[in-house]
Amino acid sequence: MFIKSACTTAALIFAAAPIWADTVVPLTYEQFEAAVPHTDLDRCPEALAQENVFCRATMRHEEIHVFAFHNEGENLFAGFKSYPADGLIDLLK
Repeated sequence: MFIKSACTTAALIFAAAPIWADTVVPLTYEQFEAAVPHTDLDRCPEALAQENVFCRATMRHEEIHVFAFHNEGENLFAGFKSYPADGLIDLLK
């Protein structure tokens, strides 16, 4: 019974995939904030620094991931960069 149920579920997922697979949905800061534990940064690292952009950081395993978002409108995703965790001090300078 379990195998049949799992196969049916998998078939439904794969059958539904073409419906949304080619649809690009922009990431907003509101979605990111609700879904991803993060830390606010006072300023963006040099590689992501732009006018009217703010950055947030997450840590996973041995890396720090920095996400940039536009300050205007729906605060759409503007960029992303990963850094080794042992470089945290340099990143915060």
